[in-house]
Formats: sequence, C-alpha cells, structure tokens
Amino acid sequence: MTSETSRDAALRAFLQLLEEKPFERIALADVAEHSSVPLSELRADFGSTRDLLAAFFRATDRHVLAAGPSADELSDEPPKERLFEVLMRRLDALEPYRGAVGSLTRSARRNPPLALLLLHLGARSQMWMLAAAGVTSTGLAGAARARGLALLFARIVGIWLDDDEDPGLARTMAALDRELTSGAKLLGMLDDMAFLAIPWRKRRSDAPPTTREARAAAEA
Repeated sequence: MTSETSRDAALRAFLQLLEEKPFERIALADVAEHSSVPLSELRADFGSTRDLLAAFFRATDRHVLAAGPSADELSDEPPKERLFEVLMRRLDALEPYRGAVGSLTRSARRNPPLALLLLHLGARSQMWMLAAAGVTSTGLAGAARARGLALLFARIVGIWLDDDEDPGLARTMAALDRELTSGAKLLGMLDDMAFLAIPWRKRRSDAPPTTREARAAAEA
C-alpha cells in the first residue's frame, strides 16, 4: 500500500468510524484496524486523530477549489454571489460525509476543546474559500473575516444537517442567501471582529467624517 493510498484509506476509515461513534471515542488503533493500515504506516502520516480531522478539512478544501469556476471566472459577480457559490460547493463536497459531520457537530456541543479545534480548522479553510471567491483574506483583518465566515458557515451546517429530506436544499440555500444578503449585518460582524483583532483600527462607524460629510452635517 503506497503512502498516499494509506492516507486515503485511513481518512476514509476515520470518517466511517465517526458515523458510528463520537470523535472522542475513536482511537488510532481503531482507525488502523478499520482501514487495514498498519500502525507504523498510520504513524508516518498522522500524529493523532486531530491530524485526521485536519486532513478531512484539507481534503474538503481541495475538492471545493478544484470543483468549480475560479475567482477570475466569477469576477463579474458581486462578492455575496461569489461566496454563495463557493459555500454551496463546500456543502456539496460534505454531502457524502453528512453522518460524520453530524457526529462532529454533536460532539462539539459537549466538548469545548473540540469546538475550538473545529473553529480553528474552519477559519483556516474559510481563508481558502474567501480566496476562491476573490475576497481579500490577508492580514489580521482577513483572518478575522475568515473566522467570522467560519462561524457563519457553522450555523449553515446546522441547518443543512436538518435539511436532508429536500435534495434541492431549499431551506439551506435560503438561510445562506439570507446570511450573505444581509450585507450590512455581515460586514458589521466582520468589522467588529476585525476591530477586536486590531484594537487600534477605528470601526467604520467610529471613523471621523470626511470633509463632504462634515460639510453636510454643518449645513443640516
């Protein structure tokens, strides 16, 4: 078994085990047995079940980035539409692993360290989703934007998990569109998070008025 095949087999076994038991009850020995990958080979590729979880996020990122149009091809669309397209592609990529995602979500509700890990991995993935949508994700402000988008996407995933009877995902799409369409709300959230990450940066609402704004206020 090649190293790449071993990784794929181990990750597939890990996701199958997640459908059967909580994350915290999955041992590396379970993954090795379920995948028929010797522990020595598993150790060469992964240091822990957290590494397997991170590999799942990376594999999903790669699928989304390879599956659809590039940011240049979406450049004529507004940012909200581009993000909608990319995030729906992410949900499509997660569809085969709905059971595993549901298990992780339930475990995170009672396991704060796991919830923090999922948020960290989610924010890192959302930096790539922002890049795929042609939205700036650089610097501290970009990191805060990715973190905000990770929180937004986590809410959408919760709706998506319950939206399993409609193959068209109408409720999920409506919720995602609602979140992204309320641009003022979204940008306000991202600005607030960026402000927390960059304390010396003034919020848009706190910034001094421009000359035109000051003149209009004085005339009023």
